[in-house]
Amino acid sequence: MRKKILALTTFSGTIIGVGLFSLPFVTAQIGFIPMFFYFIILGAVVMMMHLLYGEIVTRTIGNHRLPGYSKIYLNKGTEFIAYVTTFIGLTGALLAYIIVGGEFLANLLIPIFGGTSLSYILIFFTAGTFLVYFGAGPISKTEFLSLGIFFTVLALLFFKALPHIELSNFTSISFDIKNYFLPYGVILFSLGGLAIIPEIKEILKSEEKSMKKIIIWGSVTPILAYIIFVITVFGVTGAATTKEGMIGLNLALGNGIVHLGFMFGILTTFTSFITLGVSLKKEFRYDLGLPAWLAWILACFPAIILFMLGFRQFINIIGFIGAVTMGIDITIISLIYLKARKKSQRIPSYQIKIPDFAVYILIVLFLVGVALQLVSL
Repeated sequence: MRKKILALTTFSGTIIGVGLFSLPFVTAQIGFIPMFFYFIILGAVVMMMHLLYGEIVTRTIGNHRLPGYSKIYLNKGTEFIAYVTTFIGLTGALLAYIIVGGEFLANLLIPIFGGTSLSYILIFFTAGTFLVYFGAGPISKTEFLSLGIFFTVLALLFFKALPHIELSNFTSISFDIKNYFLPYGVILFSLGGLAIIPEIKEILKSEEKSMKKIIIWGSVTPILAYIIFVITVFGVTGAATTKEGMIGLNLALGNGIVHLGFMFGILTTFTSFITLGVSLKKEFRYDLGLPAWLAWILACFPAIILFMLGFRQFINIIGFIGAVTMGIDITIISLIYLKARKKSQRIPSYQIKIPDFAVYILIVLFLVGVALQLVSL
């Protein structure tokens, strides 16, 4: 039971990250009703992709990441593409965590200790990088507590905001067609947990048969949390919702509750930063065979370098990662899945019976999403 709880909380806790704070602003651009349907449709598709990847992971002997599975089941070309997309995707995610988590830390502590936003962003990065060096063990063991704190604070924010929620905010719909593709990449990023699925297999070890249920519940939990958070923030601030979500809530509810919200934001971004940092480090270790110190440097430091170079628009960053790098990764996973069903190294802990034609339809749809995102740049 202990391993199952660790696996579930690590999976859900990693998915619930910086994407959470972009969702109210994106909702304000198109309206709550279209956003809700985006969640339902993309949530179901992403859960299916989590399950397909989980089946691949349990069909394969040894510990690998996406490039390793690409090499085993496909070819060196897709292996190289997987290295590029996972590196860009996870580095971009770490960059987004630095931007938002560091700003939350700054907003919380500058009134007390003074200083600049940059100094607190560097503190956030340094603390996270330090823990990535030592691995995910300590984090996976505390993720249950972290997730419990997360939902406690989310409940407090919701009930504090409830008297201020305007129902009219939920019925307004934007008819500006150019905004309707905006949620696609952001929601994909916010719901994506592909990178952590091999980690779940390692946590479960002899209890792999529980993996299917963990992936299902671990995929559903963030959707519910996100919808509650959107109702809380967008319901109060409506069209005035800020890009970071919590800043606008400050004006409506006052400093006390928002300080709690900043701690809530620091918690979610910090734990996800560590878990994804460890996952990227292990990709360099397992699939490229690099020394631990070099894998750690390559996993953590490109993100802070990009930040220093001026890449700081977190919604644009996560939208690109979700639509492009995740879209390509999902395409590769779909192709691996089709091959792994016929070339399995071991009996998987579960099997998802989805027709080949349905997998090809998903591939086409995600590649269209990649193309649309690239055209919109």
